[in-house]
Amino acid sequence: MEYVITLLLLVLLQAVLGFDNLLYISLESKRVAPEKQAYVRRLGIGLAVGFRIILLFVVVSLVENFQDPWFSLSFKGVAEGTFNLHSLIVLLGGVFILYTALKEIFHMIGDPHLGHGNQKPASVTKTVSLIVTMNVIFSFDSILSAMALAKNEKTGDPRLPLMIIAILIGGALMIWLADKVSAFLQKNRMYEVLGLFILFIVGIMLLTEGAHLAHLKIAGNEIVAMTKTTFYFVVGVLVLTDLVQTRYQRNLLAKQEAKLANRPS
Repeated sequence: MEYVITLLLLVLLQAVLGFDNLLYISLESKRVAPEKQAYVRRLGIGLAVGFRIILLFVVVSLVENFQDPWFSLSFKGVAEGTFNLHSLIVLLGGVFILYTALKEIFHMIGDPHLGHGNQKPASVTKTVSLIVTMNVIFSFDSILSAMALAKNEKTGDPRLPLMIIAILIGGALMIWLADKVSAFLQKNRMYEVLGLFILFIVGIMLLTEGAHLAHLKIAGNEIVAMTKTTFYFVVGVLVLTDLVQTRYQRNLLAKQEAKLANRPS
């Protein structure tokens, strides 16, 4: 019974921490030709699951090496911190996510059709590579959290079989949900903007987490990582604001149409 509960908790962890990853996959896959998008999502997630299992063994074997310092900043009163491999990977992931979100937001502002129709479709290889790379970056936290959750209390070692099963179940759920999320965004294009701003918040979260891992201080103030609770609270506020704004716009349009209909000809 203990193994079943642990497995369920690991699957739940994969699902919760995989939300931002799933959003990125859905938005990134739209760059390729429409007939290849579902294939790209499935291939990207499938390869990412394989790399995640490999990464699991690497992290378990070399977890201390990821924490070894690589270099330090010692500009007193300006910037101070000690960076290791873990913090650098998370920071680079945050920078890339911010770049991707901002680029798409500015593209939407400059494109009156709010789409990718005027852009040349991206190659399948490039898009799948980006999906796999970002999935690996997102995997670090989930693997480290899973290691703590699945630790054998007697030996202190993580239960690798349970973690692998949870990763496979989480990957299957992501493949099942990816098409549904992408279809929803395609039918409700207004929520694509919301998705990009959520992705922007994900980038900020990764930056703060990487900076926190490096104990980075800017102007003497240590950067604190954004918690998952704060992240989901901000996302909830964004979603609620978007829903209220959409309802308000619909009411305004209905009133305007009613005025036009009642206007004497």
